[in-house]
Amino acid sequence: MKEKKINRRSFVKNTTISTGALLTVPFSLEAMANSSNNKKLKLAVVGCGGRGTGAVVQALRADKDVELVAMADAFLDKVEKSLKSIVNELEGEIKINVKEKNRFHGFDAYKKAIELADVVILATPPGFRPLHFEYAIENDKHVFMEKPVATDSSGIRRVLKSGKLAQEKKLNVVVGLQRRYQNSYLSLFDKVKKGDVGKIISGQVYWNGAGVWVRKREAGQSEMEYQMRNWYYFNWLCGDHIVEQHVHNLDVANWFIGEYPESASGMGGREVRKGIDHGQIFDHHYVEYNYPSGAVISSQCRHQPGTHRKVSETFQGTKAIISTNKNVAQMLDHNGNSLFKYDAKGDKSPYQIEHDKLFESIRNGGIINDTDYGAMSTLTSIMGRMATYSGKLITREQALNSTDILVPDNLNWETNPPVMPDDNGKYPVAIPGVFKIS
Repeated sequence: MKEKKINRRSFVKNTTISTGALLTVPFSLEAMANSSNNKKLKLAVVGCGGRGTGAVVQALRADKDVELVAMADAFLDKVEKSLKSIVNELEGEIKINVKEKNRFHGFDAYKKAIELADVVILATPPGFRPLHFEYAIENDKHVFMEKPVATDSSGIRRVLKSGKLAQEKKLNVVVGLQRRYQNSYLSLFDKVKKGDVGKIISGQVYWNGAGVWVRKREAGQSEMEYQMRNWYYFNWLCGDHIVEQHVHNLDVANWFIGEYPESASGMGGREVRKGIDHGQIFDHHYVEYNYPSGAVISSQCRHQPGTHRKVSETFQGTKAIISTNKNVAQMLDHNGNSLFKYDAKGDKSPYQIEHDKLFESIRNGGIINDTDYGAMSTLTSIMGRMATYSGKLITREQALNSTDILVPDNLNWETNPPVMPDDNGKYPVAIPGVFKIS
């Protein structure tokens, strides 16, 4: 990506890039209501962290007739910092003028921003995604929403329902699982579709690294503000890193195999990252996923400094082996001989491509709807978390129908967050064999 300052998110800089498949429909009279060929499209962003900021830049570069009209975040300082970054990034390229009255903050800020736009970027911590997506679709907006799309099963069900409504309304929805838009991954998927790989019978997917930022408690912060600013370490906001990051790799497995796992079992815990500011999430997970076709995927994700870093996917088929590593995709025979190799270095960034495709579809009256696979791959990640937290085998049906609700409705600055520290400042952490799934 040839942008001057904005990366997809600062803490995933230099990691493997990834993509998402799309559904398009030919332009027709039926779709004309969705066409915006000559219209100036108004854009709003909800969630003004690094991801939301980067997505705005990519959206504005995707279409010359898009105008950023509204910004929303829980915190006003994040809105102002994001706006400054966007202006600096696009200086001399695109003029940015978001009126002060359209810079919203607070828990209900999303409504005000969404109502002003034609296209909405949803990039808050994922715990809020189901609520924001629901509101955007109910108000007839096209959507780009970041992954994961929820942190609990209730949120998944809510997103699936909104996705169905989006399809009925002929609204476009792109989910930030950008591997499905990346040429190297698409080249391998083409080999899978053509039968060159044979039946995928096993695979290994990884997101192993040192971890991400920590935002320590500051004097005067309420418990709600502290958790909202240090959101990565609380399940109601983040879902644990198996959900927030590893969803990318698990989505590739689901995509290439062509189905979703029927069960998951595994193990995990906290060995290194155990401080008060590390909240309640694990620092490592290992999960085996069993698919209806008989395929078994081994899944690893780890946040431990000083350990081996690996972000990639490998799949064994009856005819060949395929793998990805950074920009390189390749296919080998069972003797290790190269059959195919694609190096995406120099290709257009898939982060940009997904926005290009979204606005192209809006302009031409097409429909892209990534909601189902975005939700089901997020559910796959949640299944993994349930398995490692409980130590039990978790079925897809059990995960989808779980009554556990991590994100309550009607949160505000006066309410306590759904998880609170004990007298020693420590948060509840799952204990395998003890933790229960409802």
